[in-house]
Amino acid sequence: MKNDGTVLCVGELLIDFFCTDIDVNLTKGQHFSKQAGGAPANVSAAVAKLGGKASFFGKIGADPFGIYLKQTLEEQHVDTSMLLFDPETPTTLAFVSLAANGERDFVFNRGADRQLSQQDIDREWTRQAAILHFGSATALLADPFREAYLSLLDEAKANGQFTSFDPNYRGDLWKDRLEEFITLSRRGIHNADFVKVSEEELNIITGLTDRNASLDLLHGLGAKTVAVTMGKEGTLISSGTSRSLISSITVKSIDSTGAGDAFVGAMLYQISQLSQPKAFTSDWEQQQEFITLANQVGAIVCTKVGAIAALPSLEEVKLFVEQQGETKIEA
Repeated sequence: MKNDGTVLCVGELLIDFFCTDIDVNLTKGQHFSKQAGGAPANVSAAVAKLGGKASFFGKIGADPFGIYLKQTLEEQHVDTSMLLFDPETPTTLAFVSLAANGERDFVFNRGADRQLSQQDIDREWTRQAAILHFGSATALLADPFREAYLSLLDEAKANGQFTSFDPNYRGDLWKDRLEEFITLSRRGIHNADFVKVSEEELNIITGLTDRNASLDLLHGLGAKTVAVTMGKEGTLISSGTSRSLISSITVKSIDSTGAGDAFVGAMLYQISQLSQPKAFTSDWEQQQEFITLANQVGAIVCTKVGAIAALPSLEEVKLFVEQQGETKIEA
């Protein structure tokens, strides 16, 4: 199959109403700023901002918010030919507030993103992508979105395309449904060449607390390369046979929203530049090198407010790192 270098991100595109009141939760928040959001949309924007080819597949409402979101992705040079408008369902909204330590309080009002269906998939188009990324927080909740999402994931693997999976666990979305989340996440991991999880997600999905045993389980499920993001500690990268903790740059975190998505976007940008993306999973030195840049991109995003608005270009990353000093790799 021809590799055209495109990273296709599948999932939700939504509005984040960001609370501008300082250090309050949503109960007390009064003032909000509108921001474009949605994990897979953030990833697509990160890829494009770094200079890669990115496309987004999802559904938004045919309303002012939906129009704003489409324009936002296009301003980032993300291809929106597979971004669909739903004439009957409003755009999905999320309300977000931040504590002083950068932790989030958020509530989803679901809308058009959940209406994505099998009939919406242009399979001739999706087969042309070099990489398909599945990192939606909402896709696995219910059909028709779940059916479309999982079928496309299965097909991407069958077609020999490079697949990326991020479970994007949100506790408020999976109340009383944790076992279902684990089962569906394991299906995604089974199909993935690259898996990104937080340490919390690693523990939830495996039911284990030992990192090595947890990573062994994910590789046993089928994951080729696993990255465990661990905040200021850096990222634990595992190829199945080798593991290293890759440190990051030290920054003062203002808003961690979108940092994990920026990390994934930076990884997929680098992988998309390879003539054979699948070769990444067997090149240990390359995996460590790519994680280093992805850590830097994620850290930079934490220094600004807004997921897409905070994304750096490749030149901005290089300049920032030069100002901060060199990073190192810890065995």
